[in-house]
Amino acid sequence: MTMHALKTGPQRLAALLALLTLAAGTSRADMPMHMLDGITNTTINLTARSGYISTADGNSIYFWGLAHAGSPVQYPAPTIIARQGDALQINLANQLDVPVSLVFPGQAGVVASGGVPGAITREAGTNGGTVAYAFTARQPGTYLYHSGTRPDLQIEMGIVGALIIRPTNSLGAVLEMQAYAHTNTMFDQEFLFLLTEMDEDIHDLVEQGRMADVDTTKWWPVYWFINGRTGPDTMLEPNVSWLPTQPYDCMPMFHPGQNVLMRVIGGGRDPHPFHHHGNNTSIIARDGRLLASAPGAGPDLAQSAFTIPAMPGTTFDAIFTWTGAKLGWDVYGHSSTNDPLAPYEYAPDHGKPFPVSLPNDQQLTFGAHYGGSPFLGTSGTLPPGDVGFNPNGGYAFMWHSHNEKEICNNNIFPGGMMTMAMIEAYSMTNMMPMAPEY
Repeated sequence: MTMHALKTGPQRLAALLALLTLAAGTSRADMPMHMLDGITNTTINLTARSGYISTADGNSIYFWGLAHAGSPVQYPAPTIIARQGDALQINLANQLDVPVSLVFPGQAGVVASGGVPGAITREAGTNGGTVAYAFTARQPGTYLYHSGTRPDLQIEMGIVGALIIRPTNSLGAVLEMQAYAHTNTMFDQEFLFLLTEMDEDIHDLVEQGRMADVDTTKWWPVYWFINGRTGPDTMLEPNVSWLPTQPYDCMPMFHPGQNVLMRVIGGGRDPHPFHHHGNNTSIIARDGRLLASAPGAGPDLAQSAFTIPAMPGTTFDAIFTWTGAKLGWDVYGHSSTNDPLAPYEYAPDHGKPFPVSLPNDQQLTFGAHYGGSPFLGTSGTLPPGDVGFNPNGGYAFMWHSHNEKEICNNNIFPGGMMTMAMIEAYSMTNMMPMAPEY
């Protein structure tokens, strides 16, 4: 058995702290923009292989996944990012001792060639088999792709990923900062939330070669993931060295008033009610289809929600934004109504005092994301030795599954399907370095 190195708890916390304490000094124009990391080629070579993933409680779990070209096998499968109109060819090679295949829900005209016939599509045979899939990315949106060979087992084992199709205009130019071909779907930051789960016992049986003992009707997951990581590893930067098979991050960071595009995918077999503290979202699309009353109308049927109901196999596109509006007090702590407004500040609350008097420090318990002050962009006094995870005085909100058992790592809380969203004041530009798309 080959196992990759596991990062210890203190090492994980030190790395997270380092991320959140990057030196300031860039201008607002240089502020990092988060877009999805993934494969942008139109010809994509994937190989089904086995490997191990790490969970934040220190466990290592055998899985089946897909590797792109010469890159490591990964969980989830590589995110495919296409432009509307792209002719995609996805070549699948198989190094597993079971047949594998891929299906692409929501895509029309998929042609499979080579390989051997399967129950749903053509398959790459065991230990060296190949198959190719070709289709045109016609409709922009957020989609899922996954194994079409015994999906009850192979999706569980890890052969599942995201397909993102970006819209283009009438001239064929890609609309980078829009989810769909309508200006009301524009965004400033973009994050993927591919929600999955695992039953460790099934993975152990497969690793041991005891396929006859695998009974997916007795499936009982004990780990829950966002983009292939369990909390708090979800908050680490992408491509950290000690998670070689789990490259994707998921810690939303943004400024007040920015539109944050949430691409939420139910990638497993359980529903996952994904709850985002701080504000409602506007759900603008489902399963790659804009919630519009007529062509060109934009998302005029958008649904306001505080929890996104990520059912198995469904995808949602939602826009989240936060300004602190209607809290009843000035979130920036302006001492006078004559002070200038902060960007996107809610004017009726400008200059209103914080409504309560905080106890002295000796009477408080300080959370890891408390910066010592209730005001956005302002830090304050913390107890000696308490460095915290919030040196910029941002607002931290937990985003997580609202099925409470899913925010644990094998019954250890906190963990699982959870992350933190961090709202930074415009005066703070030292946000996390983001993975570029291209």
